[in-house]
Amino acid sequence: MKFHYEFDIKKLESSIHHQHKLFLIGSCFTENIGEKFKQHKFSVLENPNGILFNPVSVAEALINIIQNKQYTATDLFELNETWHSWQHHSRYSGITAQDAVNKINTSAKNAHEYLKQADYLFITLGSAWVYTLTDKASNAKTGTVAANNHKAPADWFEKRLMNPAQVEAVLGTMLDHLGVFNPNIKVIFTISPVRHLREGVINNNRSKAVLIQAVHGLIEKLSKLYYFPAYELIIDDLRDYRFYAEDLVHPNYAATEYVWNKLIDAYTNAETKDLMKHIAEINIAYKHKPFNPLTNQHKKFLKTYLEKTKQLQEKYSYINFAEEIKYFNSLF
Repeated sequence: MKFHYEFDIKKLESSIHHQHKLFLIGSCFTENIGEKFKQHKFSVLENPNGILFNPVSVAEALINIIQNKQYTATDLFELNETWHSWQHHSRYSGITAQDAVNKINTSAKNAHEYLKQADYLFITLGSAWVYTLTDKASNAKTGTVAANNHKAPADWFEKRLMNPAQVEAVLGTMLDHLGVFNPNIKVIFTISPVRHLREGVINNNRSKAVLIQAVHGLIEKLSKLYYFPAYELIIDDLRDYRFYAEDLVHPNYAATEYVWNKLIDAYTNAETKDLMKHIAEINIAYKHKPFNPLTNQHKKFLKTYLEKTKQLQEKYSYINFAEEIKYFNSLF
């Protein structure tokens, strides 16, 4: 008896390995997957503007990164004794305008240099609903899209649902800029399985449908674009509320792990998978907390993993195991 529907995922023409640079941007699901890549020692830069949900904010963030835009205090607004940017998540806000500007520009500069050399760009879109700024919004051009509401008053925003043609146009413009900036980069689109229930169940489904239609429209027209079915894996494969957190909005650990394993299976080769297993073993040993760290048994444990880690470092010189080697060497 089958309790869920499994389907094949189209593999990449060239699989991802540890020498590739991965740039991830988009919804909170981006950060879940990005964290797993980092745990397995991939080179990753994620969400340099913070979490972004809608296609307009994602496209604007990437274009500004490509153009190496530097922000000043005039780009910010003050609310609740904190300075914010309409194009950034609240993690880039600051008690002073200069504090916020410094965080934003440091992140933007790093992202510009990284994106120039990146091999893969993962874009995870969360919602086709956008919140545009009204004439009551502080330091904002009326009609522009807010990346984050920063808990501002409701009358600072107007809500509308984008249509597939609008999403295609916005993302298409961004892809044109990206193609000139980094001609060799490959773009992998995903739709976030996080359910935006604040919009209502029906409106959440309308939104996801718009994103799916637009992304596949782009993939049919342009090369070097791919689609990873994270949304479909949760909605159509697992298809059970047991795989959501208590809020019934966010996929839980088991669901995220399932999607991660599907991604790795489809997008990496046997050698990379084998290396990841060794790295996972090193991670477990690195995080191990002994009851009696000065015992000979624990010293033997550290020595065993020190040798294993040194062997991996020697074989894969482009992966940084410095912290692990330092830890395993701490009692010698």
